[in-house]
Amino acid sequence: MIVLFGATGYTGRRVAEAMVRRGLRPILAGRNAERLAALTQRLKKPGLGKLDVVCADISDLAPVRALIGRGDVMVSTVGPFHRLGAPAVRAAVDAGAIYLDSTGEPPFIRRVFEEFGPLAQRSGASLITACGHDYVPGNLAGALALRRASARVHRLEVGYLISGGGRAQVISRGTGRSALGLLTEQSFTRRDGIRPEPTGSRTPTFTVGGLACSALAVGATEHYTLPRLAGPDGLPEVDVYLGRLGAATGLARLAYRLVPALLALPGARRLVRGIGEFALRWSAEEPDPVALAQVRSHVVATAYAASGAQLAQVRLMSGDPYQLTADLLAWGAQRAVDHGVSGPGALGPVQAFGLDVLVAGSAEIGLRVIAGME
Repeated sequence: MIVLFGATGYTGRRVAEAMVRRGLRPILAGRNAERLAALTQRLKKPGLGKLDVVCADISDLAPVRALIGRGDVMVSTVGPFHRLGAPAVRAAVDAGAIYLDSTGEPPFIRRVFEEFGPLAQRSGASLITACGHDYVPGNLAGALALRRASARVHRLEVGYLISGGGRAQVISRGTGRSALGLLTEQSFTRRDGIRPEPTGSRTPTFTVGGLACSALAVGATEHYTLPRLAGPDGLPEVDVYLGRLGAATGLARLAYRLVPALLALPGARRLVRGIGEFALRWSAEEPDPVALAQVRSHVVATAYAASGAQLAQVRLMSGDPYQLTADLLAWGAQRAVDHGVSGPGALGPVQAFGLDVLVAGSAEIGLRVIAGME
């Protein structure tokens, strides 16, 4: 059984659509009964019938918890996750269920691995956080780079680089709220273990199609999961970056440099959040669909030796990141229901499903492996 929590939000609706396309019948859970009814009507297909729904709020997950048992699958798209995501994880941990979510938020990712992961080990639950565009492609590319490296890898660098879309809005308001959390919450990196680091403290430049692309350092699942794949010698350093071709990342880089100093002032954190929330009111609830269809995602993983020599590089490419997230969650949920995952605890996608299985599944949904760089 699959339960989709947060089904009526922008990402949740797209995940529900992707699941139905695969012939799945998820139970749709959310807090708005009218929206749930409208969604089930829209998803109704000949021979499939209307999907079951459950009204549940994050403050009372008991109705959803009552639905799931050991081995069932819960998919959560409820965000911002650092404020709203914990109850769904707790429900999955208590049930010994398989949990997947769409977050890309460093504080929540760290909490899943460090707080909820040990609890899941004891209860038999499996937690696969950030199982979408953020951060499955980097895990896949990083694992392939580790496989292709001809010597011991000391550092893996992963870049998520977006092109296309012009000046139109290509993120949802919900994603904007999650991005606001990047400004006001501590991030992390990996240097012989997980270490705190402000988002954007490092800003390298990548090249995509001959054009320079500035990027910002962020905390991601790769910092936890890729070292598990590196063998007995481990993987001392992991860096993950997000960037977009154009001026947007340059402005973000300036903001991330200024905000840490501002946040040191009394009351500043609440002020920054308030300003951000006010600005988000002027954005559309959903991205511009025409512009979003033009977006391309380029993910590059490069393996380096301790000397700095490049050992291997893998590049992946896909289109609309929201569609990729929806398809990855639908594929992951189906795979988990049909075949299970590797074991309990907080898992990366490669560890949960296996590298070759993930390569095949990613190719099926349009995440392509491309040799070398453009």
